[in-house]
Amino acid sequence: MKSVKETTKEMYTNLKERFGYTSPMQAPKIEKVIVSTGIGKVQTDKKKVALIADRLAKITGQKPKENAAKVSVAGFKLREGNIIGYQVTLRGDRMYNFLDKLIDIALPRTRDFRGLDVKGIDQMGNYSIGIKEHTIFPETADEEISNVFGIGVTIVTTAKTKDEAEALLRGIGMPLKKAEEATK
Repeated sequence: MKSVKETTKEMYTNLKERFGYTSPMQAPKIEKVIVSTGIGKVQTDKKKVALIADRLAKITGQKPKENAAKVSVAGFKLREGNIIGYQVTLRGDRMYNFLDKLIDIALPRTRDFRGLDVKGIDQMGNYSIGIKEHTIFPETADEEISNVFGIGVTIVTTAKTKDEAEALLRGIGMPLKKAEEATK
């Protein structure tokens, strides 16, 4: 099976015919992948917060950045400066390795997986996925099932339209549903 990095190099010829590019620099590329998670109600439990940061680091291969609350919200018992989540921005080889792992290993392990929805592509050509359980990644130990958390993955591309972004994502092997399936 070809990796995402090898596939993106070959993709220019396919996209050239469809969109009429005259230069390889016009073809859309993947700029970065952002993986993030919120810690929710476990803010007070230091062990669970450390576990979330550790698991995110194992999944992505990079230490996560802490996201702090910008304002206090009394209704949520949230104070300015409290850690409310973690975020990792992947570029280069780490980004391609993560995408390979996501497409080939993690998504097929998802329960009742029938493909990703095309509606996740925004007007800017970026694609966002919500994953309910982090345990679909092979680095996470299944022994601590009680500490399951969700993660969000955003794939940032240089595509100018939704059609270009969809063609790019399908070209790298992202298992997107067909347009007819998405409307059902």
